[in-house]
Amino acid sequence: METKWLSKDELAAWVRLYAVIELLPNVLDSQLRRDADLTSFEYYVLAMLSEAPDRTLRMTALAAQTSATLPRLSHVVKRLEARDLVRRFPCPEDGRATNAALTESGWEKVQQTAPGHVANVRQHVIDALTPEQLGQLRGIADALLEQLDLDAAMAALYRRHDATA
Repeated sequence: METKWLSKDELAAWVRLYAVIELLPNVLDSQLRRDADLTSFEYYVLAMLSEAPDRTLRMTALAAQTSATLPRLSHVVKRLEARDLVRRFPCPEDGRATNAALTESGWEKVQQTAPGHVANVRQHVIDALTPEQLGQLRGIADALLEQLDLDAAMAALYRRHDATA
């Protein structure tokens, strides 16, 4: 099979996307570490719990929503438990499963952290784009997600903010 090399325009688009993929996580992580003593993944875990009913999810559901392996998620939740931001307990519906719940301290941490995180996202992503570009970004992301999220494991996460008809 012959390689279909990228054209000059395709390569220019790809290397820019790659640069964004590399730079953006560090920008988000730096602000969260500085202002909230959290990694961006730790904040993401807290945010997912904050949006769940009763601020509680099964660990397997939380892993799916954060696209994390259970071992990675367990390690992070253990750190958050040590800080009294999350607690784990057996799932009442299925004793074999474990739930993670946001503690009151965890809820306060999310409320304190969210404004700075949103300001950072706005500064480095949203405000850098025109409304037309923002719509294009969403369309581009949807096209990429169709190729990347084949089993729609994260679809509930990114589709829940879609406007309803």
